[in-house]
Amino acid sequence: MVIVLMGPMGCGKTTIGSELARITGWSFYDADDYHPEINRKKMAEGIPLDDNDRYPWLAELRVIIDDHQERHENMILACSALKQVYRNQLGIDQVSIFLVYLRGSFELLKQRVQSRSHDFMAKDLLKSQLETLEEPETGLVVEISAPPQQICETIINTFKDR
Repeated sequence: MVIVLMGPMGCGKTTIGSELARITGWSFYDADDYHPEINRKKMAEGIPLDDNDRYPWLAELRVIIDDHQERHENMILACSALKQVYRNQLGIDQVSIFLVYLRGSFELLKQRVQSRSHDFMAKDLLKSQLETLEEPETGLVVEISAPPQQICETIINTFKDR
C-alpha cells in the first residue's frame, strides 16, 4: 500500500509522514528531497513552480512508488500534489495508492509557515500554492487543526483493513 499525504506548505506533510512511518515501520519519502536544484533555486527566490517544473519531479516520485509496489512494500509519500493532473501522474487510484489531503485554513497554514524555517521554500509561496490547489474529490480529508497523533490515528484507522 502507498499513502500519499498531500496539501500546501505548512499542512504538516513531513511531520505526519515521519510519525506515520515511525508508528507503522513503513518507508517514508519527502517529495521535497527530490526537487532538482533548479526548482529549489526558483522556490528559494519566491518563484512558484509551473507544470513544466513539476512533471520531471513527479515522474521521479512515480518511479519510487512503482518500485515499492513491484516489491509489495508499503510506503508513505509527502507530496504537495496540488493539482489533479499531478495526482494522476503519481498514480493515485484509491485502490493501491491512497490519497490523504491534509486540509487547513489559510490562517493556520500561514501561522505555521511563518513559525518555521525551510531550506528552500520561500514563505510567500503559500498564496500561490493555495491558488494552484485543486481540492481532491476522492481520498481521505483530515483537518490539520487536530494534534499530529490524532491525525495519525485517523489515517491508520482508515487504512488498517485494506
